[in-house]
Amino acid sequence: QVQLVESGGGLVQAGGSLRLSCAASGRTFSSYAKGWFRQAPGKNREFVAAINWSGGSTNYADSVKGRFTISRDNAKNTVYLQMNSLKPEETAVYYCAARPGGTTTADLLYPYWGQGTQVTVSS
Repeated sequence: QVQLVESGGGLVQAGGSLRLSCAASGRTFSSYAKGWFRQAPGKNREFVAAINWSGGSTNYADSVKGRFTISRDNAKNTVYLQMNSLKPEETAVYYCAARPGGTTTADLLYPYWGQGTQVTVSS
């Protein structure tokens, strides 16, 4: 059974930092691109960041550039999202996803998803 499990969410004050992790089990995702998405209440799911299989290529939503960093450790089958200078409007459930091939911002092109982790940023 393939599983992606996110962790690291929680409550943080505006301007604070959190580091999300996404551990994969059931198969090896080392050759897969990984992405982070988020969904706030009443809003559509939106792309946050993505990383290719080697970690040599990343892309970010404009809204998080310079504040968020995506990285991966293939030996641990884990992808990370370091989030700095968090804003209240970034309160959402954050999901990791995996797909074969290259990165994309399109959530529908990721076949594997985690259950999500809640991030709440207080003002």
